[in-house]
Amino acid sequence: MAEIAAALVKTLREKTGAGMMDCKLALGESGGDMEAAVDWLRKQGLAAAAKKAGRSAKEGLVGVATEGGRGALVEVNSETDFVARNDVFQNAVATITDLALDVGGDLETLKSASYPGRPETVAEAVTSLIATIGENIGLRRAAGLQIDTGVVASYVHGAISSNLGRIGVLVALESSGDAARLDALGHQIAMHVAAANPQALSVDDLDPVVVERERNVLAEQAKASGKPDEIIAKMVEGRLKKFYEDAVLLEQVYVIDGESRVGKVVEQAAAEMGAPVKITGFVRFALGEGIEEATKEG
Repeated sequence: MAEIAAALVKTLREKTGAGMMDCKLALGESGGDMEAAVDWLRKQGLAAAAKKAGRSAKEGLVGVATEGGRGALVEVNSETDFVARNDVFQNAVATITDLALDVGGDLETLKSASYPGRPETVAEAVTSLIATIGENIGLRRAAGLQIDTGVVASYVHGAISSNLGRIGVLVALESSGDAARLDALGHQIAMHVAAANPQALSVDDLDPVVVERERNVLAEQAKASGKPDEIIAKMVEGRLKKFYEDAVLLEQVYVIDGESRVGKVVEQAAAEMGAPVKITGFVRFALGEGIEEATKEG
C-alpha cells in the first residue's frame, strides 16, 4: 500500500467526519483518490458523522475535576439525554475533563492535546465519537481555576455519575487554614452558586455596562413617581443595592441557611479556622445554556 500523506488523511477526515485510521485505510484502498475514498467510507457506513455534525446538540454532560489548588470544568454536548447516559460517552467526558485539568482549562489547548490511548487529538476523538455513538457530539467549552494557597472545591448538580452532571461549579478559596474544612466550605458555596447563579464575585467585578444599564432603568422607573430629584437618587441607590444582592455572590443570601450573606459566611469561617479565607473566583457551567435550537429546514 502506497504511503498516504498525513495532510490527505486530515482533509478526508474533515470532509467526512470519519476516524483517522478509517480515513487512512480508505485512501489506501482507493489509491489516494479523495472522491473514491469518500465513496468507500460511505459504503462502510463510516461517513455519517459529517451529516450528523450540523444537528442541534443541547444535551450531554458537564464534567468536573479538582486536585488541591486547581480545578477544571468542561461541557460536552450530545443531541439526547439518552446518549448522556451512555458509558462510552461518560468515559470520554471524564477523560476530557481530566485532560482539561492538566491544561488549566484552556479550550484550544485541550482540543489539540493527545487523547490517551489513541493516535488522535481530543478534537479528533470527539469527531470519532460522532461516528461511534450516532449523534452530533461537541466539546463546547472548558474553564479552569488555580490557586497557590488554599483549595478549589466543586459541586455537581443533577449528577448521573461521579463528577458528571447537568450543572458544574468550581469555587477557589484562598487560605492557609485546614484543607478539609476549606474544601467542605467551598463545596457548600459551590452548591449555593449552582442554585443562585451569581453574575459576579463582588460588586467591583460586575460589568460596568451592566451596572449602568440597570441604573438607567431604575432611574426611569423612579422618575415616574414624580418625587424630587434627591429622593429619586436615593430610590435608585436603594434599588441598585437590591440588584447587587441578586447578582453578586458575596452579597447574596446564602441558600444553605437562608439568612446570612455569603460574604459574612466566609468571614465567620475564617474566624473559626483562625486564618483568613477569601473567595478568589468561581465558575459555573449549566448544560446547554445559551445554545439556540438549530434551524429546521422544511
